[in-house]
Parts: sequence; structure tokens; C-alpha cells
Amino acid sequence: MSDRTLRAAGGPGGRGRVLVARLDDAGDVLLAGPAVRAVAAHAAEVVFLAGPNGRAAAELLPGVDRVLTWRAPWIDHTPPPVGREQVDDLVARLRGIDEAVILTSFHQSALPLALLLRLAGVARIAAISNDYPGSLLDVRHRWDESVDVPEAERMLAVARAAGFPPPAGDDGKLAVQHPLPDITAITGHFFGVGAEADKGSYVVVHPGTSAPARNWPAERHRQAVRELTEDGHRVAVTGTERDLTAYVAGDEAADLGGATTLAELAAVIERASVLVAGNTGPAHLAAAVGTPVVSLFAPVVPAARWAPYGVVTVLLGDQQAPCRDSRARTCPVPGHPCLSQVTSEQVVKAVRELTQ
Repeated sequence: MSDRTLRAAGGPGGRGRVLVARLDDAGDVLLAGPAVRAVAAHAAEVVFLAGPNGRAAAELLPGVDRVLTWRAPWIDHTPPPVGREQVDDLVARLRGIDEAVILTSFHQSALPLALLLRLAGVARIAAISNDYPGSLLDVRHRWDESVDVPEAERMLAVARAAGFPPPAGDDGKLAVQHPLPDITAITGHFFGVGAEADKGSYVVVHPGTSAPARNWPAERHRQAVRELTEDGHRVAVTGTERDLTAYVAGDEAADLGGATTLAELAAVIERASVLVAGNTGPAHLAAAVGTPVVSLFAPVVPAARWAPYGVVTVLLGDQQAPCRDSRARTCPVPGHPCLSQVTSEQVVKAVRELTQ
């Protein structure tokens, strides 16, 4: 009997319909993957509650049966006003959930969502909460936020505390569902098909991030692309900002800007030898498909928590820069020294190390 059939029949633990929530961005959702698989090993159905920026990632996670989307006013980067209609809609959609595991970052509170889950009739709720939760949580998992632990492990600890240990043989790494989409129509024009497009036949450079403070300058990206091609690599430039990808690709690289869904991007990265990217969702996507990463990491959040997890990584950027741990979305230090001091030569050297 397949795992899916077992779960449909109530699963080995008979835990019913369990909601896992992570309401921020795609990378955060991908890092929740090990926790989701732990829940899925014991639940009849796993419903994932994501924010709009995380939905596509949630749909890629093994173990997720259904995805709900809601824009949380206490988490979204451009928060909507709190409205009765939106709250009532979410509460109605949450009815029928038996248990919930709320996953949050260290600076987020699980309690607003816990309140809404209570209003929806959810009987058992687990989350990290160092604030007093009253009757909002059944499993209050305390966590020392002064200690830097990889985010994937922190979230898996919540699942364990809620009584969802990972299944036997699970390696605890990030993962996506397979098979991924056929990307021949996207990459075939640039890199060929068949053996020519096998794993390791090109380098992916992803210049965009969700926050300016995490950006390596576009000119440096463009220079690195040029030097990577001179070093013998074929290069694909990915992202949603088409002006940026076109500039970075120049005449040397394949510009795939705006050409992929998240699942297709996963397939593009899976075939690459290396991904060059900042602290952004595709770096975690690379970890999920086993592709090494040259991580241009701004220390506004700790690399020990947020660097690509479980995959070979070369970390570039001054991790002791004055912006360290500031959580800034726009660089607070003139000249953006943590990343502006990283050279294209360093990137090329890192790619060479990872491909030899």
C-alpha cells in the first residue's frame, strides 16, 4: 500500500486533517518541507496555509495535499488592512481542520493565527511562543531565539513537539515533488536537448531578491556572467524582473527572465551545475533539488539560520558587516559594504571550486 493510500485511510497515526501554516515567502515555505513531511507521515490529509508569495512553493512540497492562501496582516511585507470580511472568509475555510502546526520565523507571532484557528473550531494547535499564549495553544514550544539554528531544523522541532516525528529514513533535507516540468521548450533553444542538457551543463545566475538589502549590484552580476562564459561556462540568467535579467545576461548568457513558473525554475536549477544567488527563494530551491550554491549572503539575517540548507554552499559577503542581524530590507549602511566588496572574480573562483 502506498503512503498516500495509508494516509487516505487515516494514516498510521490516524491524526486526521492537519493544517501546516507558514505565511510568508517562497524560501520560508521551502524550508518548512521537512516539517511538512513529518506531519504527512501521520495525517490523513495535510492542508498547507500559505501567503500569496508562498503558494507556488507550497504546491511543490512533498506531503502537501491541498493549499489555502491568505494574506496575513501581521506578516505580509505590504500588509492589508484588517477587515471582518477577510477574517470571516478565512475562518470559514479553516473549518474541518482537526489539528494545526503553525510555523513562524523568530520575529513573528503565532498567536493571531492561533486565535483564528480557535474560532474555526480547531481542537489542537502547536507553535513556538515565548509570549504567554493563554488558551490559544495546546502545544507551546519554547525556543531560545538567541541561538542560531537552521530554520528548517527549527520548524521540524515544532512538528516533533506536536507529536509528528519524521518518518523512518527521511534525511531531513529540503525537497520538491517530482517529476518536475519538462523545460525543453524553455532551455532547448539555448542549451540543446538530450545529453547536451544533462545535469551540470550550465550555471544559473539569479540576480534578483525580495529585498534591496540582499542585492549584489547588477553591474557585478553582469561582469560575473561575462567572466563565467570566458571561463568556459554556459550561463542562464533567471528571475521575474525582465529588465534586470536582460541587463545581467547581456550578449553572453541565456536570458530566462519571466519565462518560468516556480516549478519550471526548479527544473532549470536542478539541471545546473551551480546556482549563483543571494538570500532568496531560488537559493532554497537549489537546496531542494541538490544543486550547489554560490550564496551572495547579506548578513541582515544570520546565515546560520538562512543559508541554503543541506547542500554544498560557498558563502560570500562580509558576515560581520555593520548591518548584521538588522533585518533591514533596505541597506542601512552607505555603500552596501557587506556585498559591494564581493568581486566577480570571487564568484568565478567559487563556481570553479564547485564544478571541479
